[in-house]
Amino acid sequence: MPDETTRIHTVHTFSVQAVLFDMDGTLIDSTPAVERSWATWAERWGVHFATPPAQQGRPARDIVREHLPAAQVDAAFADIEATEVADTAGIVRLAGVPQLLASLPADRWAVVTSCSAPLAAARLSVVDIRPGVLVTASDTERGKPDPAPYLAAAARLGFAPRNCLVVEDAAAGLQAGRAAGCATLGVIGTLGHGVLQADAVAASLEDVSVVAGPDGLRVSVRIDDHAASATARVAPSSSAQEGV
Repeated sequence: MPDETTRIHTVHTFSVQAVLFDMDGTLIDSTPAVERSWATWAERWGVHFATPPAQQGRPARDIVREHLPAAQVDAAFADIEATEVADTAGIVRLAGVPQLLASLPADRWAVVTSCSAPLAAARLSVVDIRPGVLVTASDTERGKPDPAPYLAAAARLGFAPRNCLVVEDAAAGLQAGRAAGCATLGVIGTLGHGVLQADAVAASLEDVSVVAGPDGLRVSVRIDDHAASATARVAPSSSAQEGV
């Protein structure tokens, strides 16, 4: 296997006007808190999950609706929301996030999350991330994988979706970004497995850099071809080979 001095990397470049970030698993690691909260909730409500909620990237109300009768949904959703808002222990920013956000003009990025507004506010406060635009599950009638959240974020920033880059760690979020007409960047993030269908896939946000200029944002993604554990659809015209 090549050592670091001979390893070949792919550099994928996006030219966009704004970046739309998912929150959990992309900017922050809330996995332990999510797992604790949903385990407590599931025990109270007698629910078993085939796929843990932490891996779904979907609004909590949608998950609740799939497992309980309609008459119980409002109470059960209020219960999981309150449980999660109260448990923020161990939530941290992921590697590369402070530097990446600092390189972006404040009016060129947004956070788009499947969390409700109270939950998003609680988690972002803990990690001191302050987006100028925040779109939550409380803001749109339909959540990811529907494109509505990303369409709302692009509109609030004042850019066409085709000029925005969606950064996501979950399949549902990437599906939403594609459906909105945005470019997509998958980040392996906290899940660390599976196939992310995106224009490019990075191991973490440490491998992503942004240069802001008069014509917009140049987003570069450094991809280790030997270490990659996810599959991306990469447009050859946007890539270059780099030996380091």
